Amino acid sequence: MFAESLVLVLMCWVVTSAEDLYMSRALKLMSEIPLIDGHNDLPWQLRKLFNNQLNQVDLNTLETTHTNIPKIKKGRLGAQFWSAYVPCDTQYKDAVRQTLEQIDVIHRMCHKYPNQFMFAASSQDIMDAFKLNKTASLIGVEGGHSIDSSLGTLRTMYQLGVRYLTLTHSCNTPWADNWRVDTGVEPSQHNGLSPFGKQVIAEMNRLGMLIDLAHVTVRVMNQVLDMSKAPVIFSHSSAFSICPHKRNVPDDVLRRVNESGGIVMVNFYNDYVTCSQTATMSNVADHFDHIRKVGGAGIIGFGGDYDGVTRLPEGLEDVSKVPNLVAELLRRGWSDDEVKAALGNNLLRVLKRAEEVRDILSSNKPDDVPIPNSEVKNPCRTSYDDDDGDDGGNGGIVHSLSVMSFLLSVALHTIVPLITS
Repeated sequence: MFAESLVLVLMCWVVTSAEDLYMSRALKLMSEIPLIDGHNDLPWQLRKLFNNQLNQVDLNTLETTHTNIPKIKKGRLGAQFWSAYVPCDTQYKDAVRQTLEQIDVIHRMCHKYPNQFMFAASSQDIMDAFKLNKTASLIGVEGGHSIDSSLGTLRTMYQLGVRYLTLTHSCNTPWADNWRVDTGVEPSQHNGLSPFGKQVIAEMNRLGMLIDLAHVTVRVMNQVLDMSKAPVIFSHSSAFSICPHKRNVPDDVLRRVNESGGIVMVNFYNDYVTCSQTATMSNVADHFDHIRKVGGAGIIGFGGDYDGVTRLPEGLEDVSKVPNLVAELLRRGWSDDEVKAALGNNLLRVLKRAEEVRDILSSNKPDDVPIPNSEVKNPCRTSYDDDDGDDGGNGGIVHSLSVMSFLLSVALHTIVPLITS
């Protein structure tokens, strides 16, 4: 009996030692390369819980979210794309204002906690923050409705530090179809991208803004892959072959992402991991394995979707638990270089390439051709374009006055002389 107990203790010690070894390796790698996460919705939680009144919040002690400063430190979070998200029901209303407020709260978060966060807008900024042991804080706007079909708004958001735009959320925009079209729940409005949608892609390339395909149809995925001069990202999507949810990425697209040098940042939401309400960390690792098998280790990243989802896998309950997943990948036989690629090197490569494309296109003029007013006309939208033929705004009034002035001029030059003669 004593011998059996001793064997059992020794076996447990061997297993524990092995697990400790994988975790030690994981933490070492995370000290060498920043863990860059593609999508975190803490800013949305700040709006929902505190109406963006950041002065009323202490991120050191906040316990009602997946993300706070102690969890960030424990999770070794090197860089984060914070999501500037507003719901689809803001479309055609106040989406731009609300998105600007979300951008503002991210900036204020960095100012309030300068020892933890450093605002970042480039690949170099990420590495600079990492050297200072701070979390590089980037901005991604989640949903094309946030730009209100305006290239000027897109450019302004870039100037405010936005470095990716998710082309749609879970609603069509006037220029792109969203993933729900592929489920049959919503009809396609554009058969993918409209002509203006293609203008958006080209202007994002010119700016150096990453194109995020996380919420679009497969048709849009392929159209963008056909035309984009820069690599694309999926900021928080998983593998369709493992969980056939339309928010995930099919194998043929994974192969195209590999060919174009892009990245798929794996989402941890249970519904996208197992297509059910429950999941484990091992299930998430299955997505990493599948994407590596189909598209190679060079297209994989982390896109946890923390604070944007309601169900997370056992073992990945908040941002502090991500090192567990890194250790699991090592346990499954991933090499150090492959893990470093997934941690941050892949995203750094993609962002650097987008910056290179921006520099190549720097002589191109900004696209100032607006979306046709007929494609965005609604009671909440005004127009001041004399040439749009639309009487719905002041532009129509000005056009009518111009016509009246012309007719009066004709009358004065033709009818009056006849009378006086």
